[in-house]
Amino acid sequence: MNEITLAGNGAIIHKGKVVEKDPLLYLGARVELEENFTLRSYFEILVRYPILVGLNVFFGSYMDQYRKSPPSGSTFDELTCLEFNKTVEMIGFPGKPRLEIYTSLCGMRGGCRIDIRPISIENLLDSPVRLGALKHIIFGDRADIFEFQSVVTLFELLDGIAWDLSFHSTPTNVL
Repeated sequence: MNEITLAGNGAIIHKGKVVEKDPLLYLGARVELEENFTLRSYFEILVRYPILVGLNVFFGSYMDQYRKSPPSGSTFDELTCLEFNKTVEMIGFPGKPRLEIYTSLCGMRGGCRIDIRPISIENLLDSPVRLGALKHIIFGDRADIFEFQSVVTLFELLDGIAWDLSFHSTPTNVL
């Protein structure tokens, strides 16, 4: 599997070189994040590679919010970082079982998750973003959640964060 690194300045790096064009070729690539990668870095990816804005209906509205935000110092003191997670959940037993796979973005402080929905995007921009473990939940039993190392692709990260941010406010330019 191809692997890319997302830099703090919004660059996509593949095999040690900055990707200058055709970022769509890397949507299925495994993502690693530089230590200084923040939510602002996420938006800088969309600035640097505008073709990616077409991937999600919410991006246009978010980019307007991003452009109106202060250039630095946008943090929320209660957070250590933002964590992007994948979850695999087996649901529906007894009955007709099904498998759901989804992503989430949450705040972290120490080892505790913090709901970030009440916090405006502008107050999260300089929060570090980390990739969390994959959580495996079996038939709703949250007492026994298993955690695994996992692969996150560029598309999953871009779309997953956009989805979670959509709960922060009502985007103005949807469909």
